[in-house]
Amino acid sequence: MLVLITGATSGIGKSTAEIFAKNGHDLIITGRRDERLKELKTKLETAFKIKVATLCFDIRKLNEVETAISSLSVDHKKIDVLVNNAGLAAGLSAIQNGNIDHWERMIDTNVKGLLYISRTVSNIMIENKKGHIINIGSIAGKEVYANGNVYCATKHAVDALSKSMRIDLLAHNIKVTAINPGMVETEFSIVRFDGDEEKAKKVYSGLEPLKPEDIAETIYWVADRPAHVNINDIIIMPTVQATATNVIRN
Repeated sequence: MLVLITGATSGIGKSTAEIFAKNGHDLIITGRRDERLKELKTKLETAFKIKVATLCFDIRKLNEVETAISSLSVDHKKIDVLVNNAGLAAGLSAIQNGNIDHWERMIDTNVKGLLYISRTVSNIMIENKKGHIINIGSIAGKEVYANGNVYCATKHAVDALSKSMRIDLLAHNIKVTAINPGMVETEFSIVRFDGDEEKAKKVYSGLEPLKPEDIAETIYWVADRPAHVNINDIIIMPTVQATATNVIRN
């Protein structure tokens, strides 16, 4: 398989790149931090003897998405799997106190960015007569919680888009899967709280959250199903979490 992973410089995206590389699959990894992309490329190519292409661009900007994908060689356009991992939460405020910049960052990344890359790559997959799009959603796309308003709205959009993509692309032999994690310890909360690491640590204190590798293993399992099998939708939670807000802490 040739696998394109967005947001591959850290967290779930990085772990996903690692598990596909470990299993001998070539990669296209994308993100905004070019130095990290190059470091990951060198690490994976050296360790696993696979080929890794890097694309550094801002997924929020349509022209950058289209330019990056169009720059791929003919061989690199034989994309089998697109993992739409790039996404973020910004802020945690009641709707009446919301930071407009936070709102726009979430909408532009989680919804518009996913749409831009999906539209571009799905047309390549249609030409190839096969493909698999895996969207990384969230438990926040299945339910809402206090002060999560716009983030929850963007992940509900991902849930709806995954379902509609499945219908729209059915005739083109393209699979679509949504994977919706609960609490995963990554840079997620650090980003949400504008770099406040102490505040971010409290999110995961007193419990064992999911690790990026847990989600990466699920992504790989989904992509590795036989051609006649499509996994439409998965919710994956740490054992200590039942819903977005029901958790057990020590």
